[in-house]
Amino acid sequence: MSDHKILKPSAPKVLAYTDGGCRGNPGLGGWGVLLISGAHRKELHGAQAEATNNQMELMAAIQAFEALKKPCQVVIYTDSQYVKNGITVWMQNWKQKNWRTSANKPVKNQELWQRLDAAVQPHQVEWCWVKGHSGHPENERVDALANLAMDQFSA
Repeated sequence: MSDHKILKPSAPKVLAYTDGGCRGNPGLGGWGVLLISGAHRKELHGAQAEATNNQMELMAAIQAFEALKKPCQVVIYTDSQYVKNGITVWMQNWKQKNWRTSANKPVKNQELWQRLDAAVQPHQVEWCWVKGHSGHPENERVDALANLAMDQFSA
């Protein structure tokens, strides 16, 4: 889904690659981000002691958008169907139902979804899914960053 915000033609174009994972689920979690704009590349990563895979996938996307200093045209790549479908398909209904699922249960990770929703607002965003662990160079890099974060956290 592409969000049709009107941005200045000069709005920076950014490619964002994100990944998150855990050792144990729940367990030690890590996330990685690669931002590319023209010749500029920026890598980010972080970890936390107790997390789920889905929480780390969400955190990677959040960190990607929160790192942007001004409105941008963003193409974001995730290997998480949960994140892509959540933001492009399910979120509108969750909001209409006061953050309840179609089964009328509370949305899991609501605080992270709300933070992601706020982080994407200034930007024009296209969400893309990429198969994880399939040799995609940027996806492999952000997976390595997430693992590096977990290694550093547990060292």
